[in-house]
Amino acid sequence: MRKDSRYSCYPFMREKSCLVDFEIRTDSLTTKIGVVLPLLQEEENCRVVLDDLHKIHPMAYHVNGSVRGKLSVTEEDLSWLSSRYDFYVEQVGEEIKQFLLPQGCLAATFLHICRSEAKKSYRALHKVSEEREVPEILFNYLGLLANVFFVMAVYTNKMHGIEEVPFISKSYPNKKRKKEEV
Repeated sequence: MRKDSRYSCYPFMREKSCLVDFEIRTDSLTTKIGVVLPLLQEEENCRVVLDDLHKIHPMAYHVNGSVRGKLSVTEEDLSWLSSRYDFYVEQVGEEIKQFLLPQGCLAATFLHICRSEAKKSYRALHKVSEEREVPEILFNYLGLLANVFFVMAVYTNKMHGIEEVPFISKSYPNKKRKKEEV
């Protein structure tokens, strides 16, 4: 007798492989990207972020399936994401040269949550790589994606006129920048 599928939220849930944790983690990432979309719908000043997120959103599921199934993240995808990173870095400038507290407008805070989820996905992928071969492009994509979410969050705050709040660690000494000779 076949088990009723209504009692199964995910067909691989009982596997012992770390791949399950990775797939659940990237599902969470994809879900959280979906939360940001309506927050930016009516905001013309952040239209570029919304447009980029519409392209990134399905890519999170492509990363998800690229280990168990066919690799569906391409060098073209990585190149596009890299170009978006460069765009946002150019827009936010000096703000990102320091460690910042994840805060600001609602869309920016959710972008920081997406950043954190991308890092967790990267870590889960590392665990998978201890069990099986994982294409390097997936690590590159997830690492870059986390950084793109960070610069998107800073950009979104900037578009809302919200100042970033630097984090000053009490655990690690501050690195003083060398002054340029005049």
